[in-house]
Amino acid sequence: MSRSVAGTVAVYGAFLVLCFAVAATGGIANSYGLSGWYPTLVKPSFNPPNWLFGPVWTVLYIMIAVSGARLVLSPAEEKEPALALYGVQLALNAAWSWVFFYGQAMGAAAIVIVAMWLAILGNIVFAWSKDRVASLLLIPYLAWVSFATALNIAIWRLNS
Repeated sequence: MSRSVAGTVAVYGAFLVLCFAVAATGGIANSYGLSGWYPTLVKPSFNPPNWLFGPVWTVLYIMIAVSGARLVLSPAEEKEPALALYGVQLALNAAWSWVFFYGQAMGAAAIVIVAMWLAILGNIVFAWSKDRVASLLLIPYLAWVSFATALNIAIWRLNS
């Protein structure tokens, strides 16, 4: 069955809105911690400058959105496990900011981010046979979350 151009654009648009809603939700949580708490924490030598996070996450959210749209539009069957993991990783992505920045619970945030890493990896694995490009688009996300996991754990250890 052929999809219309308008339908395809709508799917991509919906995934962009979804991913930027997750970003906005996280941004609200971040604003609580960034204003007073986070600047007072001891950070590891590999902590990037704050200005870097916005551009990196913007590119990653676009890639995440394109991945999700491609997966939905893929003619492959039995995409449910990959789509379920896609939803789980996005939910954990939004939750992490609330746990870390709003809740200031670095240990709990480490648990959330490890779960998110596992969900992203599972999403990549399950999407591979459905749409390889969708799967490959998530690899930079997994790499950044790997770095963010190390950063989360290092900050937790330095401030415990």
